[in-house]
Amino acid sequence: MKERVQEVLNQVRPVLQRDGGDVELVEVSEDGIVLVRLKGACAGCPGATMTLKAVIENLLVKEVPGVKKVVGV
Repeated sequence: MKERVQEVLNQVRPVLQRDGGDVELVEVSEDGIVLVRLKGACAGCPGATMTLKAVIENLLVKEVPGVKKVVGV
Protein backbone atom coordinates (compact mmCIF):
# COMPACT_ATOMS: atom_id res chain seq x y z
CA MET A 1 0.00 0.00 0.00
CA LYS A 2 2.86 2.41 0.80
CA GLU A 3 4.16 2.27 -2.77
CA ARG A 4 0.73 3.10 -4.21
CA VAL A 5 0.31 5.99 -1.74
CA GLN A 6 3.68 7.37 -2.89
CA GLU A 7 2.61 7.08 -6.54
CA VAL A 8 -0.55 9.08 -5.89
CA LEU A 9 1.37 11.71 -3.91
CA ASN A 10 3.73 12.02 -6.88
CA GLN A 11 0.69 12.93 -9.00
CA VAL A 12 -0.30 15.70 -6.55
CA ARG A 13 3.25 16.98 -6.02
CA PRO A 14 3.49 19.16 -9.20
CA VAL A 15 0.39 21.13 -8.19
CA LEU A 16 1.88 21.85 -4.76
CA GLN A 17 5.32 22.66 -6.18
CA ARG A 18 3.80 25.16 -8.58
CA ASP A 19 2.77 27.18 -5.52
CA GLY A 20 6.12 26.72 -3.74
CA GLY A 21 5.12 23.77 -1.55
CA ASP A 22 5.56 20.04 -1.41
CA VAL A 23 4.34 16.93 0.42
CA GLU A 24 6.41 14.23 2.10
CA LEU A 25 5.12 10.76 3.00
CA VAL A 26 5.94 10.03 6.64
CA GLU A 27 4.14 6.75 7.31
CA VAL A 28 1.33 4.46 6.20
CA SER A 29 -0.13 2.50 9.12
CA GLU A 30 -1.63 -0.96 8.98
CA ASP A 31 -5.07 0.48 9.73
CA GLY A 32 -5.11 2.83 6.71
CA ILE A 33 -3.92 6.07 8.30
CA VAL A 34 -1.48 8.02 6.12
CA LEU A 35 0.83 10.55 7.77
CA VAL A 36 2.18 13.30 5.55
CA ARG A 37 4.22 16.43 6.10
CA LEU A 38 3.46 19.54 4.06
CA LYS A 39 6.64 21.43 3.22
CA GLY A 40 7.68 24.78 1.80
CA ALA A 41 4.91 27.30 1.25
CA CYS A 42 2.32 24.65 2.16
CA ALA A 43 3.70 24.26 5.68
CA GLY A 44 2.49 27.66 6.86
CA CYS A 45 -0.35 28.23 4.43
CA PRO A 46 -3.78 29.04 5.88
CA GLY A 47 -5.29 26.72 3.26
CA ALA A 48 -3.08 23.76 4.21
CA THR A 49 -5.86 21.91 6.02
CA MET A 50 -8.12 22.26 3.01
CA THR A 51 -5.35 21.04 0.71
CA LEU A 52 -4.70 18.11 2.99
CA LYS A 53 -8.34 17.02 3.27
CA ALA A 54 -9.97 18.19 0.03
CA VAL A 55 -7.14 17.25 -2.31
CA ILE A 56 -4.72 14.74 -0.81
CA GLU A 57 -7.07 12.73 1.40
CA ASN A 58 -9.88 12.57 -1.15
CA LEU A 59 -7.52 11.37 -3.86
CA LEU A 60 -5.78 8.79 -1.68
CA VAL A 61 -9.05 7.35 -0.34
CA LYS A 62 -10.38 7.11 -3.88
CA GLU A 63 -7.23 5.70 -5.51
CA VAL A 64 -5.69 3.47 -2.83
CA PRO A 65 -7.78 0.67 -1.33
CA GLY A 66 -7.41 0.57 2.43
CA VAL A 67 -6.61 4.25 2.99
CA LYS A 68 -9.11 5.70 5.46
CA LYS A 69 -7.63 8.99 6.58
CA VAL A 70 -4.74 11.39 5.97
CA VAL A 71 -3.18 13.28 8.85
CA GLY A 72 -0.67 16.12 8.62
CA VAL A 73 2.26 16.03 11.01
